[in-house]
Amino acid sequence: MPLPTWLRLPALAFATISWSLFSAASNSFENTAIVRTADLGGSLVHVTTTYAIRALDNNAKQYTVSLGEKEAESTSWFEAKLKGQTEPLDVTRRLLDPHDGTYSYVVDLPKPLNVNGTVNLVVETILTHTTYPWPEKAAMEDDQSLKYEGELFVLSPYKTVTQRIKIRAPAPRIISYTTPEGLDVFTTDSVTTKSGATITYGPFSNIPPSASAAFIKQHQKHIVVHYYLDYPVVEITSLKRTAEISHWGANLNIQNDIALHNAGPKLKGHFARIEYQSQAFFNRMKPQIIPSLTLHLPPGIHSAYYYDLNGNVSTSRVRVAPSVPKAAQGNQYSTIELRPRYPLMGGWNYSFTLGWDSPLADSAGYDASTGSYVVGIPVQTVFPAAVVDEAEVKIIFPEGAIDVEVFPPFASITEQRSTHITYLDTIGRPAVTLTFQDLTDKHNGLIYVTYKVPLWAHLQKAKSVSSPLALCSSSLFWHGE
Repeated sequence: MPLPTWLRLPALAFATISWSLFSAASNSFENTAIVRTADLGGSLVHVTTTYAIRALDNNAKQYTVSLGEKEAESTSWFEAKLKGQTEPLDVTRRLLDPHDGTYSYVVDLPKPLNVNGTVNLVVETILTHTTYPWPEKAAMEDDQSLKYEGELFVLSPYKTVTQRIKIRAPAPRIISYTTPEGLDVFTTDSVTTKSGATITYGPFSNIPPSASAAFIKQHQKHIVVHYYLDYPVVEITSLKRTAEISHWGANLNIQNDIALHNAGPKLKGHFARIEYQSQAFFNRMKPQIIPSLTLHLPPGIHSAYYYDLNGNVSTSRVRVAPSVPKAAQGNQYSTIELRPRYPLMGGWNYSFTLGWDSPLADSAGYDASTGSYVVGIPVQTVFPAAVVDEAEVKIIFPEGAIDVEVFPPFASITEQRSTHITYLDTIGRPAVTLTFQDLTDKHNGLIYVTYKVPLWAHLQKAKSVSSPLALCSSSLFWHGE
């Protein structure tokens, strides 16, 4: 049974907090303005909400952001910052309020506000699985269009003076959008306006505290936007990453077992080779067709490999960038162009393995004061504009490693420890397996691991190799005698 979404959200301090402790919070602030912008895409929708808040009490230091139940369940990334700053603020997520049907996020402001003190809070979220292809099927020569479904009002436990919602499509080619009715109490102007690729709802004025079941039932509106999308909709249904640390080889091996799904409209009819070649020749490939993928890999890699269920796939190209010192903040990366054995039509799946080796020195360090090794391992290889539904990262340590500790950049669903046995091992290697769900392009941090390797463990490999040779030599000696 999958865990609730609130356990899967990154960059949050999770806690189970009684709602009664926060009943007075709605009187602490007023929203002088709320502006939300939702940038539509394929598998992901990036949402930026700016809250212009004013304190109504002295020493007001915790601001509550509310999300509806459906929106919260689709949110895989939540980050709050002060406008103009880059440092994220501490956020605590509450359990679902069964009475109001909302999730709340308590944001700790860096400095308490006194009465009439103001600050602009910017909340960035990423929604997954809120779009779907429509029509559900498309021929090879058809355009690709999607529908986005969401809620109109930004919910808040505080009174809001004015609120505006903007939805931006990738291009001005918007087929249709919802025009809500029955909102005269909040606006006297046109509820909906369209300018280019942007649909604007509002402004709405004098909205009472809206994070309640009564407001949601009476005033919340469901909106749908039907738009064209000119790039593929990529979904990784499963990612299994194995990172093996080798001291004897001074090597870090990364292997990814990937199940890729083209989440665009399913192919209507049969695949036509002539139509596909015609689109490729005139460089007019329809977006629901995926002929290849280009990925960014770490610098300094070597011995890259790419194969599927049928064996090695030779239709790929790798461009390797030189290694970058660990202390350098460079933007160098290697690239690989993956070209599957067949073009991926909408609704098709493709499973393959992608791996490489890299010098361990590029990712590892040694703390002489504690005798511990420190290694940074990427959580994933980011597929542009894609969501990873299920991810598993297994880290295999050198044989004999002790005091193993793992520090993921965001909360994992589970952490499991085991022993991995491979060639020439005697006692096996410690391994830690982390699982994640709904990873996006924001989940690109490093898993830092620390461990110690005693002297006897360094010599264990040499002992396991030399012992059979010694026995063989002894046998030959006695046979000669």
